[in-house]
Amino acid sequence: MSGEKLVGIVLVSHSAEVAAAVAALAKGLAGGAASVRVAPAGGTEGGGLGTSAGLISAAAASVDRGAGVAVLTDLGSAVLTVKALLAEGDELPKDTRLVDAPFLEGAVAAVVTAAAGGDLAAVEAAAAEAYSYRKV
Repeated sequence: MSGEKLVGIVLVSHSAEVAAAVAALAKGLAGGAASVRVAPAGGTEGGGLGTSAGLISAAAASVDRGAGVAVLTDLGSAVLTVKALLAEGDELPKDTRLVDAPFLEGAVAAVVTAAAGGDLAAVEAAAAEAYSYRKV
């Protein structure tokens, strides 16, 4: 699978710890998903709470294999930061998509689908479908 182009996934949180933990959990629940590149982009460059355009751009570049990049976010300003980067046009890899999905459940669904070889549309659909997961 090493030569296969797989969708990359970026998890943007206001907390570096939360982004890293969700990335680890999603990969772990997907059986390790060693072939899928998942990058956390949490907090600010100084380690505080917030979002960083630079960290998001770097994370997206690190997971890009030419099959697209799915970006999942936790809260409002993370969404706004990703939208601003997309509007710039040259800050994120080609075929980067902001995915409207719940952060944790969507991340798991995205990683599982990417690991199975799903394209960007399939990864986005699987993550978005996580909104319908019921717990009761």
